[in-house]
Amino acid sequence: MINQMKVSVLVLTSVYPRSQEDTEVPWLRASLRKLAEGGCGVSVVAPSHKGLKSHAVDGVRVYRYRYAPAALEILTHDEGAPSKIAKNPFLQLLAVPYVISGSLKTLFLCFKLKPKIIHVHWPFPHAFMAFFTKIFYRFPIVLNFHGAELLLMRKKKWIKPFLKFFIKRADAVFANSSFTAKRITEVYPREIEISPYGTTFGSRRECAARVGNGKYNALFVGRHIERKGIGYLIKAAALLDADKYQVRIVGRGDQTEKLKAQAAREAPGQVVFLGKLSNEDLEKEYRSAGCFVLPAIVDSRGDTEGLGVVMIEAAEYGVPIVASGVGGIVDVIIDNKTGLLVKEKSPEELAAAICRLCGNPDLSAELAKNCRERVGKFFSWERITAKQIELYQHLIGSRR
Repeated sequence: MINQMKVSVLVLTSVYPRSQEDTEVPWLRASLRKLAEGGCGVSVVAPSHKGLKSHAVDGVRVYRYRYAPAALEILTHDEGAPSKIAKNPFLQLLAVPYVISGSLKTLFLCFKLKPKIIHVHWPFPHAFMAFFTKIFYRFPIVLNFHGAELLLMRKKKWIKPFLKFFIKRADAVFANSSFTAKRITEVYPREIEISPYGTTFGSRRECAARVGNGKYNALFVGRHIERKGIGYLIKAAALLDADKYQVRIVGRGDQTEKLKAQAAREAPGQVVFLGKLSNEDLEKEYRSAGCFVLPAIVDSRGDTEGLGVVMIEAAEYGVPIVASGVGGIVDVIIDNKTGLLVKEKSPEELAAAICRLCGNPDLSAELAKNCRERVGKFFSWERITAKQIELYQHLIGSRR
């Protein structure tokens, strides 16, 4: 690991695990843990949730800032703020105290901790906090886009000039995929560093996908939201032989009950909802899956998968992947080489791809092997972290 000079990083984010047991943003938690292991001094600035005070997770100090009475501190965590505001527009009233409190907390921590780098996740609105601090300190600012802020900009046009200002003046800009990077350059053309997510489970032994429970299991893991396209997977399940195939759906979300009702109507014998699983139980699902399916779509808001980190997890277990060719998915899946790509919103293509893998174990093994190798090369935390620290050091060195 590159470690030519000590790098202290102050990370600004809207959400971070509230305890050791919290499963929020596991990829960000893993990223910061790897940075700390690589010799960085890492501290996190994040909003409070229902009065939560500052604490530590994995030895990383998390500084919480209060922005409302405890009962009203619900703008973040559990679900994205844009989704919460869409359901309850009154939550927009919390935005101003959120930004002001976060800005003051960031300024205080820069005075106290004297970081070398400020790393901003979800630059709208958190870049306001970083650039306010830059009035007083000259720390390099790194912006890290994950796609949600770019979607919000498309809905609220007044956001674009702010994002353009931030992108233009940031010392470096990260994107989680080539798809997100392209959207950033449409706001302001500049060099973008691709910094994807690595796996959130750590290293694991490769396993061959196999038939489980007497049937060929097609596994989905993720939040039950529109852009995941789960409804089309259920329609695909209805086209499969219930005696031979089973679609197993892990996770929860605002569409869970609607999807369960759809499955009961359209594919009652082919679909099983498993809810949110522990890591141990999730591992069992991966190890009994014949294939992993990510039927993502471009949803009614124009949103889609920024990367699809669950595919990286599936690849590490040696499970062949079927996915829609949208968003950042194509950074991981090369059709007929590292997986099978299908047209979005096509139950027929999803069903055909699942049947193809079921009937061709040699193809399944080859795709799984190739995908695992690609993940090991491009999506390992060691590679991602080394590249990130190298950039930090370059930015610090250029200021000397």
